[in-house]
Amino acid sequence: MSFQAYLDAIEDKTGLTPRTLVDRAKEKGFDDPAVKAGVIVQWLADDYGLGRGHAQALVHVIKKGPQISSKHVGTTGAHRDASDTLWLDGKATKPAQ
Repeated sequence: MSFQAYLDAIEDKTGLTPRTLVDRAKEKGFDDPAVKAGVIVQWLADDYGLGRGHAQALVHVIKKGPQISSKHVGTTGAHRDASDTLWLDGKATKPAQ
């Protein structure tokens, strides 16, 4: 599953855009470098029912922003992404790739 597919699935499960969840995480101070990923994963599981893989994708965005490594961009396989910048504003507003 690509990074973007994880974020899209999170939106399907929670009804919230990735940006909304990132904003909520920032309100809780989870973007602080001292906050461990496990704390954020637990919050996402408890409050939104997200599993570890989906939560870890969101942890990356919370901690590092929407930029991802370009190593899978333009490749083939299940983990490829169309862009090295993730779309956080919801599937309905995502530009065509």
